[in-house]
Amino acid sequence: DETIKTAIEFSDVPADAYFAAPVNWAVSKNITQGTGGGKFSPEDPCTRGQVVTFLWRAAGSPTPSSTTNPFGDVKADDYFYAPVIWAVENNITKGTSDVTFGPNETCTRGQIVTFLYRFAKGAESPATNPFGDVKADDYFYAPVMWAVANNITQGTSPNTFGPNETCTRAQVVTFLYRNSK
Repeated sequence: DETIKTAIEFSDVPADAYFAAPVNWAVSKNITQGTGGGKFSPEDPCTRGQVVTFLWRAAGSPTPSSTTNPFGDVKADDYFYAPVIWAVENNITKGTSDVTFGPNETCTRGQIVTFLYRFAKGAESPATNPFGDVKADDYFYAPVMWAVANNITQGTSPNTFGPNETCTRAQVVTFLYRNSK
């Protein structure tokens, strides 16, 4: 039996918020503990370093098999070091260039669903595309269609996905939570 710790009560996570259950799940699974001071900061943007760390923890915090780090902006003592190396070796993401990862850059909704699609080893979905802002030749097209088909997200409106919008901490843990179902 897996022991699930009691989720922290966050002053900025109302019990009726769409992200309340996902936040509690993420805390109970040690994917995140919040931002300090009794807050989760649900509307804060999620960085690339945070996202790969969340995914890595959701995978059980595996030790990367590689010791190669091509990124000058990822140091061995960074909290996201092992998650970045793991994410790269598992083809979840590459860097923002051959020598940078961009751990402090904010993630877009298109990037997040792409990371999650690769993490989950998602399959292309024949879902009908309802989104005018998602084109068949976009790198995030298959991940978005997969995410919609698997009820991970339904977009920001019935006809927009918002792929270039910053993805918030609440959205990221909600996507992860829904993927875990």
